[in-house]
Amino acid sequence: MTASQGLQGLQGLQGLQSSVETGMEVEEKASRFVQQYKGPLDLDLVRMLEAEVVERSPNVTWESIAGLQNARAVLEEAFVLPQWMPEVFQGIRRPWRGILLFGPPGTGKTLLAKAIATECNTTFFNVTSSTLTSKWRGDSEKLVKLLFEMARFYAPSTVFLDEIDALGGQRSAAGENDATLRVKSELLIQMDGLGSSGDGGNVTVLGATNLPWNLDEALRRRFEKRIYIPLPDEKQREELFRINLRDSKLDASVNIQELAKKTEGYSGADVTNICRDASMMYVRKVLQELRERGTRGEELQQHMKELSERVKQVPITQIDLLQAIEKVSSSVGSTDLQRLEKWMKEFGSV
Repeated sequence: MTASQGLQGLQGLQGLQSSVETGMEVEEKASRFVQQYKGPLDLDLVRMLEAEVVERSPNVTWESIAGLQNARAVLEEAFVLPQWMPEVFQGIRRPWRGILLFGPPGTGKTLLAKAIATECNTTFFNVTSSTLTSKWRGDSEKLVKLLFEMARFYAPSTVFLDEIDALGGQRSAAGENDATLRVKSELLIQMDGLGSSGDGGNVTVLGATNLPWNLDEALRRRFEKRIYIPLPDEKQREELFRINLRDSKLDASVNIQELAKKTEGYSGADVTNICRDASMMYVRKVLQELRERGTRGEELQQHMKELSERVKQVPITQIDLLQAIEKVSSSVGSTDLQRLEKWMKEFGSV
């Protein structure tokens, strides 16, 4: 069996496991955590984490991500191989415990995190740092500790910290208060605990940021691997167009290669926006024609409802896509790219 066949088999098994996990089983596991937790426990915080942070089946596969082979290889080395060969990944071969994904916005950092959680069937703790420090203000330090306690209990698990620079900014950053420092200190303690204690062996922290230079130096060092997620190249943009348009009806005029050439400097999110905008061209055209004829109110609504099936049958054309490219500008500036590439040379670790 090849590595790719094994990965596909694992993915199929995971889908089956995810489909049979019932709400009752999830609730039962949460109850067991509460019962087994040693020390005082804030049940409201547990419920918040269960309801808003824990994702047991992100359902994002590698097939939905274009390119990023280097990042994928490192993530598979950290997550997939240790599950296949646990006896090998001991001692000096122990899996990486902290991995930072950095790069321009819209390049697939969150998708990568969800894909690896799907592939490995790990419990996925999806934490946005800005949410953690605002929604639970005053409880953030306690919440960080509880988050890692739950991650150990639900192991194997992945703690994904998006916008981690908002939580772990440099200590000299303007406006940083004592509460923020305590949260950061707790995060450092918990990440250290993953490497020094046996119960943290099946927990990996994935961080993501568009602004890696804002990270605290001590936190940066906790991420043993720091992977640059760049803008997609031409071949990857071709793949992105195919992924985004695969469920749409396309006119014979559509030329994916031409579209990829015309979108140099665009992120994956930009390409998605182009495809979405192009898919709306015919709808806008019909709506404009009806309005020009004086159709208004309920009559307009009725006309649009009657045209629903027809609209779904009209293919997206190359002209639609080219017009969308003209309307959607690249969301990433050259200055930011230069700064990211400089940081990669100084601190990157693939």
